[in-house]
Parts: sequence; structure tokens; C-alpha cells
Amino acid sequence: MSEHLKLIVEQLNKEPFRKSFNLITFDSLEPMQLLQVLNDVLAEIDPKQDIDIREEMPEQTVKRMCSLLGLLKYKPPGSPSDVSGFRQGLVMGSKPVIHPILHWLLQRLPELKKRAYLAHFLVKLDVPSEFLQDDVVGEIYHQYEELVEAFKTYHRECEQLRSSGFSTADIRKDISTMEVEKDQLINNVEKLKKRVETVANHQRMLEQARLLRVEEERESSLSNQKLEQKNQLFQAEQRLLRAQQQLKDLRQAAADANPESLMKRLEEEIKINSYMVSEKLPKELESVRCTVEYLKKVLSEPAMGQADLVQLEDKIKDVNSQINHLIEKKMIRNDPIDDKLTLYRQQAAIITRKKESKAEELQEAREELAALERELSQRTNQTSGSDGQEVIRYDELNRLVVRLRSKSTAYKKKRQEIAEMKAEYGVLQWTEENLKEKHESVQQKLAEKGISGYSNTQEELEKMSAMKSELDEKKGRTLDDMSEMVNIQRSLVYSSHRLHLPSLILTHKCHFSSIIQEYEEKKAQYESCAAGLESNRSKLEQKLMQRAIDEVKAYVSPDPQEKKKTVREVYLKKISEQELLGKKLREEQKVVRESHAANMEQVKLWKDLEQLMECKRQCFIRAQSQASIGQVIQEGGEDRLVL
Repeated sequence: MSEHLKLIVEQLNKEPFRKSFNLITFDSLEPMQLLQVLNDVLAEIDPKQDIDIREEMPEQTVKRMCSLLGLLKYKPPGSPSDVSGFRQGLVMGSKPVIHPILHWLLQRLPELKKRAYLAHFLVKLDVPSEFLQDDVVGEIYHQYEELVEAFKTYHRECEQLRSSGFSTADIRKDISTMEVEKDQLINNVEKLKKRVETVANHQRMLEQARLLRVEEERESSLSNQKLEQKNQLFQAEQRLLRAQQQLKDLRQAAADANPESLMKRLEEEIKINSYMVSEKLPKELESVRCTVEYLKKVLSEPAMGQADLVQLEDKIKDVNSQINHLIEKKMIRNDPIDDKLTLYRQQAAIITRKKESKAEELQEAREELAALERELSQRTNQTSGSDGQEVIRYDELNRLVVRLRSKSTAYKKKRQEIAEMKAEYGVLQWTEENLKEKHESVQQKLAEKGISGYSNTQEELEKMSAMKSELDEKKGRTLDDMSEMVNIQRSLVYSSHRLHLPSLILTHKCHFSSIIQEYEEKKAQYESCAAGLESNRSKLEQKLMQRAIDEVKAYVSPDPQEKKKTVREVYLKKISEQELLGKKLREEQKVVRESHAANMEQVKLWKDLEQLMECKRQCFIRAQSQASIGQVIQEGGEDRLVL
């Protein structure tokens, strides 16, 4: 109780009450003062309660406070039948009545303020039914109910806006920024108008510009309409193709199916649907109804305190003890008939659970199928709305993939040929530049030596090649022309031999062919190595995926034996075994550490004992050797005496 008083005093000393109480002054308040404090708290919740109770009759005060507490769903402690005692205590300003009310109100002040605000608009007026028979009164009451529903809608939207994170300061800032931009745009428009007014026929030009803008907008709208109509036509064609494909599939299915299989399938579907309608769905509906009733019951009751929770926990413990007692009685009785019935009940319960689980799986599969179909239609609409094309089907996608692969192979082949041609072109270009440099150096050397006419050999060769082409076109003419052509060819061969071009080209071609051969060998080695690595990678990926799939299947399997085979369970088992082993070794280490000193002392004693025994053994051996020597000496003396 002292904790409740502390909470009440703390809350009354804070905003908005600022009473400056302590435990002694609050506990020493007069009944009328305590009742006024309660009225101040109620006035903070509902401003209509801001009344001086000294100016009001006690019966009216109690009635007003009880009506507000009823709206706030306050439940007085004690039995519900003791209402007159509660009212009497409220009139008298009794501390056992007012202190719990203050504690309950001050704990939930924001929530109760909101509830009191909504109660003024949502608590409907109690109009007698005979008054509602009047048309005017009925129409007004109907309008009143519509206004209540509209208030609910507006209040819900207001709460959503408050919780959405929008700030009025940000909105005002955006509005002010937009107003500044608006003023700037107006100033710019005014400036442009002033500049245009100096131009001749500006009104006619403005009118023509306006007409141009209107026509451009019309053209844009027409183009959009054309695009939309094309998209609609394409979608209609796609829908027609899908419908034709579905009709074809249905005809094939109907041609392949026989009446017996169709009847069997329909019977199975009827059995499943009848089970869902007659058994599963009614049970789920009844459970949902029970849950709703329970929630309504919980909602209608006031908030529970710690004492109520403790009381409920005690009741739960008592009920559990009674259940355990009944189970023990049943086990002691041990009727054989009941045992057989129990076995049958267990089997029936197992079958029922399996049936329910399969029905739930079927329901989940249907819901998943419906969700996937909705998602497919939604994505199809989104895709067709964005670019005007339908989503391709799986078989079409496979055909596209095959075509892309073939085209990719051809593309790679052509790209390789282009790369080879570029390499060959680079080699030939380098050869040409090298030959040009050598030709220029040879010409310079010949010019230095004073040899004339040699520099024009290339021109003569070109002329001869041109003459050769002309002579090739004039084949079939007289033998004189052919002999002239032979002479020209001989001179061409002689001049080319003079320049030593064939040997140089042949040398570079041999070098280039060796380089190309080496490139082809390296390329073949690279491709074989890459193919091997790719095959190994694909095999490893397949093994890894299969292992991951098996792991997931075993992990989600209801069979405990399958779960034990998962890598997770195996390693968890090994970890637990190693932890147990480590725990055992730590315990042994602890025992060894504790007994180490005593054991070392014992070892030392045993070593001392061993040394003592060894010393005794040595002494015994020495004594025996001395005794044997004395015996030999004595026998020798006796022999001498005899002699």
C-alpha cells in the first residue's frame, strides 16, 4: 500500500497537477480535500469535470464520478454486489475507496484522456424504441449514427497521419519554399512578357506558340493512345495464344484420360472437400470463435494488477494439482478394458492428427498456389504495363536460352576469327613497315653510290603489273602479243629478283607461321585446362548443391532419425561429446591438482623405503660374503692342525 501512495504522491507533484504533497501531508488530507483531489484528476482527464465539489450536492458528485469511471471501465475492488458500499465510501471520501481510484487513474492518464475524449463522440445516445418509430426522429438518429461512423474514420486517419512521421514544421517549410519559387517564376514570366512586348506582332506569335503547344500535347496524347492500343492488342494476342494453348492442353488431357480415372480423381477431390467442410473448417471456425469470445472477455475486464496475477497463478497451480491427482487415480485403477480402449484411442488420435496435418498441408499448398497465381498475375500486369510485353513462359524461355547459346557459340567463333585476322593484319602491317624502312635504306645507299634508275624500279614494276593485267584481258590475240607478254613477265621476274623481295617475305611468313603454330598449341592447352577446371567446378557445385538440399530435407524432416543424420546434428553431437570429455578431463585435472601434494609425499616415502630396502640388501650381501670368507679361513686352519 505504501508503494501505491508513493506513486500517487509522485504523480500529483508532477505536471499538470503540481500539488507539492508528501506522504504525511497526503495521508492527513480531510475527506472533502481528498475528494477534491480525485475530482481534479478526473478534470484533467475530462475538462467537463472541472467543478468545485463544495458547490455541488454529494449525490450529484457521486453520480457524475461514477458515470465517468464507468466510461473509463474502472472496476472497483471486491465483489460486484458491493456497489452501494463503494458509492457510500465515495460520498464519505473514504481513503480505502479513493486511493485505489487515484492509483488506477494516475497509472493510465494518457490512455484515459484519449478514452474520455472518444467517449463523448462514440457513446451513442439511449433513445427509446418507441421514439424511433417517428420518421423525423428515426432519420435524425440515422444521421447521428452516420456522423459517428464518419468520426471513427476521420479519427483513424488522423492517428495514422500522426504515426506516419510527417512533421507540420517540414510541411510548412516546404510550402514556404514553394511560395518563394512561385514568386520567382512569376517575376521571370513578367520579365519575359516585357521583353516580348518590344517585338512586332508579339500577340500573333504568342497565339501561334500556344497553338503549337496545344498541337504538340495532342500529338503526344495521340502517340500515347497509339502505344496503349498496340500494347492492348499485343496483350490480347498473348491472351489468345495462352487460351489456345490451354485449350490444346485440356484436349490432350481429355484424350489421354479415361472415365474411370476422372471419376476417381473427382471422388478424391469430393472426399477432401467434404472433410474440409464438415470437419476441419468447423473446428477452425469454432476455435476462432472461442478465441474471439475470450478476447472480448479479456477486453471487457479492467487491467489486472500484480495481486490479480498472483491470484490467477495460484488458481492455475490448484487446477494443475487436481489434474495430476486425477491422473494418478486413473493410473492406480489400471482397468484392462480402459487400457485397450486407451490403445484404440491413441491410434485414432494418431490417425486424426495425421489427417489434420495432411489437410493443413493441402490447405497451405492451395493457399501458396493461389498466392503464386496472384503474384504471377500481378507481375504480368506490372510488366505489361511498364513495357507493353507479356511475361514469357517457361518453355519459351528454354527455347530462347537454346537459341542464345547457339548464337553465343557462333559469336565466340566469329570473334576468335576476327582476333586471328587482326593478329595477322598486325603482323603484315609490321612486315610492310619493316620492308619500307629497308627499301628506303637501300635506296639511300644506292643513291650514295651513284647508281641511277634503280630508285624507279618499283614504279616500273607497278607499270608492268598494270600491263600484265591488260594483257591478261587480251588473251586469245595474236602470238606476237603473247610473246610480248612473256617478255614483260620475264622482265618483271628479273626486277623482283633484283629487289630480293620473295626471300624476305618467305622468311617473315615462316616466322609468322611458327608463331601462329605456337599460339594454337598454347590456345589448345589453355582451352583443355579451362574445360577441365570448368567440369571440376560444375561437379563440385552439383555435389555442394545436392549436399545442401539433402541437409535441408533432413533438417526439416519430421523423422528424428533423419534429423540425426544432418551435419548440424552430427557436429552438435560431437561438440556435446567434446564438451562432456572436456568437463570430465577438467574434473580429473582438479582431482589430480588437489591430490598432487599428497601423492608426491607418498612417492617420496616410497623412494625412501626403496633406498632403505636396497641398503638392507647390500648389508645382507656383505654379511654373507664376510661369513663365507671366515668359514673358508677356519676350514684352512683345521686342515693345518690335522697335518
